[in-house]
Amino acid sequence: MKSFFLAFKQRFSKECLAILRLAGPIVVAQLTITGMSFVDTIMAGSVSPKDLAAVAVASSFFNPVILFIQGILMAVTPLVAYQIGAKQTHKSGNIFRQALVISLLLAALAWGLLWLAPSVFNLMEVEAGLVSLTKQYLFYVCFGLPAFAVYQVLRGVNEARSNIKAIMIIGVIGLLVNIPVNYIFIHGLFGMPQLGGAGCGVATAAVNWFMAIAMSVYLAKSRSIAPLCLFSGPLRLDYPLIKRIFSLGLPIGGAIFFEVTLFSLIALLLSPLGADIVAAHQIALNFTSMVFMLPLSIGIALTIRVGNFMGEKSSNKAQISAYSGIILVTFITFFIAAATVLFRMQIIGLYTSNQAVAAIAAPLFLLAATYQLSDSLQVCCAGALRGYQDTRYIFLVTLISFWPIGLGIGTILTFTDYLSAEPMGVQGFWIAIVLALTACALGLMSRLIWASNNPHKLQFINKEA
Repeated sequence: MKSFFLAFKQRFSKECLAILRLAGPIVVAQLTITGMSFVDTIMAGSVSPKDLAAVAVASSFFNPVILFIQGILMAVTPLVAYQIGAKQTHKSGNIFRQALVISLLLAALAWGLLWLAPSVFNLMEVEAGLVSLTKQYLFYVCFGLPAFAVYQVLRGVNEARSNIKAIMIIGVIGLLVNIPVNYIFIHGLFGMPQLGGAGCGVATAAVNWFMAIAMSVYLAKSRSIAPLCLFSGPLRLDYPLIKRIFSLGLPIGGAIFFEVTLFSLIALLLSPLGADIVAAHQIALNFTSMVFMLPLSIGIALTIRVGNFMGEKSSNKAQISAYSGIILVTFITFFIAAATVLFRMQIIGLYTSNQAVAAIAAPLFLLAATYQLSDSLQVCCAGALRGYQDTRYIFLVTLISFWPIGLGIGTILTFTDYLSAEPMGVQGFWIAIVLALTACALGLMSRLIWASNNPHKLQFINKEA
C-alpha cells in the first residue's frame, strides 16, 4: 500500500495532464453535440413555448433510444484501446467491422420503435397542437438514425486511438451546419416548408449524415488509423466477437438508458401540468447537460487511459489513472456548481424572456448545482470501469438508482403528499434526481475501488478480443 501511494504521488500530476490533454478536445466535441440541443432549444423557444415544449417532449422519446444505441457501441472504445495497448492493432479492424453491422441493426430497430412511440399520447391528456409538433419532429429526425449509429462506431475507434482532434473538428463543423439548417426549416426559407420546432428534427438528421460521411472519409485517409486495418479485412460475421461487444455494450447502453429515461419520463409526466413547466424543466436540463460534458469527457478519457494500461498489463498504472481522474473531476465540479448558483438568472435569460418560465426554472438550477458532484463522480467511475471492461455492475447500480429512487420517489414527491405536506410539483422530481445520483456515485465508487484492486478477477479483461 505504501508503494502505491508513493507511485501515485509521483505520477498524479503527470496523469492529470494526460487526462486533460485527452479530455480537452473531447469536451469540445461533446459540447458541439449538446450545443446542437442548445441551439434547438433556443431557436424553437424563439417561436413559441409550445414549439419549445414539443422539442422537449420529442427529445424525451428520441434521446433514450439513441443514447441506448450509443451506449452499446461505446464498447468499441475499450476493446480497441485494449488491443492498442497490447500492441495488437491488427485485431481492431475486425472489432470495427462487427460493430458496423451491429450499428445498422440497432438503427433499424430504433426507427421502428420511434415510429410507434407517439401512440403513448393516446393514454395522456396532452394538447393537440403539442402532439402534432412532437410527431412531426420524430418523423424527420429518424432519417438520421443510420448515420448516427455508424458515426458512434467511427468515433469509438478514434477515441481508442486517442485521436480526438478529428472528432472535435467534425463536431464543430456539424454545429455550424446545424444553425442555418435549423433556421431554414423552422421558418420555411428558400422554398422549404415552414415546420416550426419540427424543423429542428430535419436539421438534426442532416447533421448526422454530414458527420458520418466526414468521419468515414477521415478514417479512410488517416495515416494514424491505417495500422488498425479497418477497411482491409473481409466482412464476415464473427459471432463470438459480436456476442462480446453486446456483453460489454448492453450494460453500458442499459445504464445510459436508465439515466436518460429518468429525465425523459419526467418531461412526459410533467406535460399535463402545462407548457411553461415543461419548458422550465427543459431549460434546466439542457444547461446541466452542457456542463455535464466536462466530467463526461474526463470519464471517456479514463476509459481510454485505463483500457490502454490494461492492454499493457500495467494494472498499477490503470489504478493511478482512475484515481487521478476522480480527484481531478472533484475539484473541477466545485467550480461548476458555484458558477451555476451565482449566475443562474443570467443563464436562464439566455434561454427565455418569459418571466413565468424563468421563475419556475430558477429553483431547479439550485437543485442542479446540488447534484453536480455526484453526477461527475458517477460518470467518471463508470468511464474507468469501462476501461476495465467491467460493465455489468454499472447496469445494476444505475437501474436501482435511477428508477426506484429517482423515478419512484420523484413521482411520489411531485404528485402526492405521502412524503411532504403537499405535492411539490416539478421540484419534487429534481430532489429525487439528487438522491438518485448520490446513490449511483456511491455504488460505482465502491465497485471501482474493488475492480482496481482485483483486476485479475474481472470477467473480460484477460480474454482475447
